[in-house]
Amino acid sequence: MVDNLSGMNRGSQKKLAMINDFCGFGRCSLTVSIPIVSAMGVQACPVPTAIFSNHTAYESFYKHDMTPSLDSYLSEWRKLDLKFNAILSGYLASPEQIDITSRFSRDFLSPDGIFILDPVMGDNGRLYSAYSSDMLRLMKELLKSSDVATPNLTESCFLTGTPYDKVISLSGKALNECLGGMAETLSHAMRNGCGRVVISGIESGCYIGNYIYEAGSHRLIRMKKSGVSRCGTGDIFSAVISASLVRRSTLDDAVALAARFIRKCISVSDDYNIPLTDGVAFEDVLYMLTPRRHTNNH
Repeated sequence: MVDNLSGMNRGSQKKLAMINDFCGFGRCSLTVSIPIVSAMGVQACPVPTAIFSNHTAYESFYKHDMTPSLDSYLSEWRKLDLKFNAILSGYLASPEQIDITSRFSRDFLSPDGIFILDPVMGDNGRLYSAYSSDMLRLMKELLKSSDVATPNLTESCFLTGTPYDKVISLSGKALNECLGGMAETLSHAMRNGCGRVVISGIESGCYIGNYIYEAGSHRLIRMKKSGVSRCGTGDIFSAVISASLVRRSTLDDAVALAARFIRKCISVSDDYNIPLTDGVAFEDVLYMLTPRRHTNNH
């Protein structure tokens, strides 16, 4: 018997390719997304864009840029004729990697698959130091290939040309209208002009919210903060949403699950007195993400 291992003929389990950096310490990027996606019953297939000893919020770190290795890495996947139910793009370390990711989405995504873009570019109103104006331009081009985008508020502002200081000064109806305008602009720029958008990290007093835009409808989902923001929660957010969408959850349910999970992670991390730079103790609460298994009673 010959086992046909090409294309999607590798069993019925869903597969998610994750293009992101790998961080040895600090609980972020692939270090958190691989176990989370696996716990959700989806095969996690990483494409490492950079190797960090620890993430950049620490005073010192080692970085190895994987750009020169990616073509060789992915050429082996081409030999296997791999196709993925979804692709999640996170931190991209160079302009060349943005182009590689665009080609990867064309070559490796199954016909009914979804390309999820988490445009990891900045926070608190600033782009990360490695992000040049050229990379911002290329990220806007990559947005055109995506089906779902999960930018934080800072990234949404840069992608739409909206002044960050203006947005954070707004509240109530004015804030909702501004968020709606940014989300609609992003959606129309995405594949087929009707992408699904989640703008994350919208803080208001003791609440934190996520703004969802889908098929012309929009809503702001808020919940009370459970503690101070920690490193790595953005990677957790996009990983839970991506695996949920692969499992055919609605976008609302996916965002709600991600928000509840992160809230619990932060609470547990506070109990452990874990430094903010060290991320969240997600390991203790993976049970929240595990699919229910049905067993036969004998």
